[in-house]
Amino acid sequence: MTTQEHDSKIKRVIISEKEIQEKIKQVCAKISKEYDGKPVLLVSVLKGAFVFMADFCRALTIPIELDFMSASSYGAGTVSSGTVRIDFDLKHDISNYHVIIIEDIIDTGRTLKEIVRILENRHPLSLKVVTLLDKPSRRVVEFNADESLFVIPDLFVIGYGLDYNEYYRNLPYIAEYEE
Repeated sequence: MTTQEHDSKIKRVIISEKEIQEKIKQVCAKISKEYDGKPVLLVSVLKGAFVFMADFCRALTIPIELDFMSASSYGAGTVSSGTVRIDFDLKHDISNYHVIIIEDIIDTGRTLKEIVRILENRHPLSLKVVTLLDKPSRRVVEFNADESLFVIPDLFVIGYGLDYNEYYRNLPYIAEYEE
């Protein structure tokens, strides 16, 4: 893909880099206060949440540990397949941690609901979900994050870790993809 082809699919920026960073600082100040002195494990859902996780963990002022999971439901399209697959699991025994799942986007809710079910069965001290983006109009299962930094309309978005066919993750903002 050429740079011109790549850039032609960025329809418009919907959340700027500055807006993202400001919101992360706000939420992290709240979480740092809430979990001060407690054993905290941040769990990033790969690949989409890795950029968010990097900025999020640096904005926290408390000691934390990190781990990663990978789950998929999209494949190469722009619409969820409806089937959740765990591709890569945690290395930690989470029973002695307050677990905070860091997710890029909640769309249908299927993937995150399944991840939460799996992790709840491992008996963490507590479990919280923080998502960068929330698309409640697309929900097909009952699920809400504990913290949603931005609620967005039903658009296919790219950037800041979110991709289309593995491209666009490196954009520093959230943009609408031109289908």
